[in-house]
Amino acid sequence: MKQIRDQELLRGIAVKMKRLREQRGISQEMVYADTQIHVARIETARVNISVSTLSAICKYFDISLAEFFEDL
Repeated sequence: MKQIRDQELLRGIAVKMKRLREQRGISQEMVYADTQIHVARIETARVNISVSTLSAICKYFDISLAEFFEDL
């Protein structure tokens, strides 16, 4: 099965994730230490993030997936 890649959506996710992280004063290294998720690659829209990974990130930031996508 071919993987679908929506670059515009990935850029939106990248911007939203970086904004959440910076608003909370959390470094990429801190996110990795707490979650084992490399957010640097996600924040540059280089990877096609899975729903499971995005869900874990939302739990880390204490928001729902719906909240994450609200202004995307």
